[in-house]
Amino acid sequence: MDALSALLEGLIDYAGLYPPASLPMEEAVRNFAAYRSGARAAWLGRFVLPAAHLDAFLAARLATPGAPGPWRLSVLLGDAPEADLERVIAFNRAAHASTSPSALVEAIEMKAGAPEDIERLEALTPAGVVAYFEIPIREPGPFLAALAKGNGRAKLRTGGVIPEAIPVAADIARFLSACAAARAPFKATAGLHHPFRSLRPLTYAEDAPQAMMHGFVNVFLAAAFAYQGMDVVTLTALLNEESPRAFAFGKTQAEWHGHSLNAERLRATRRDFALAFGSCSFDEPRQDLEAAGWL
Repeated sequence: MDALSALLEGLIDYAGLYPPASLPMEEAVRNFAAYRSGARAAWLGRFVLPAAHLDAFLAARLATPGAPGPWRLSVLLGDAPEADLERVIAFNRAAHASTSPSALVEAIEMKAGAPEDIERLEALTPAGVVAYFEIPIREPGPFLAALAKGNGRAKLRTGGVIPEAIPVAADIARFLSACAAARAPFKATAGLHHPFRSLRPLTYAEDAPQAMMHGFVNVFLAAAFAYQGMDVVTLTALLNEESPRAFAFGKTQAEWHGHSLNAERLRATRRDFALAFGSCSFDEPRQDLEAAGWL
């Protein structure tokens, strides 16, 4: 496997229901079905949705032809996580009872307001489902220690629809370094639907505010280097890199300014540590990489 494929394989959890796309359920489901059979299907991870919309998802899923299953789902829990977990358990119970399930909940995602929330909610997580906990980007240590007691994973928020929601590169670098030191796998969410750090509108509105958005190539290559022990200062510089020409992805390795990573090690790091990111768009990552001449 070449280095770019190692970086991109299963990288994008499709979150078309969420801002700034905010698509209706039926359209998001049709999109996911098309992506599953498209040329870049290998990049696709899970379909992301709120637990409260599982019934609406199932209706749209069953009405969508030509989309063999089971689809892999990641479900966000709301303000009543215990009740949402009951929905997840019921959904998977019905799926497992079917001879050809259309979808299965593989992961749940929730915010952890305090480290003790992690142990409590992970104890309620059904077998076979992975729990992701969104934890603070600053001072994540106590939360990572709580994750280390079980099988939960971290979740990093990398953007939003207002400039103030975008963390600075140094904070992301320190977070990645802390997760790597703790060997705590993570996924990212929000603001990563472009491959390279760049000035972009934050929504699709004509008068949308603009800000420097982080690139998923920057973030996930930085995560891979963090896993190999790269220092925070260098990680910060990588995250702030704006030139696609500064990166090189070949058949055997990925490079950035003299730092290199073997493609197989990159693939293993993606599998074990830097797991995925949620994006409301699957088309923009592809279009941007094509425009950069990477595909």
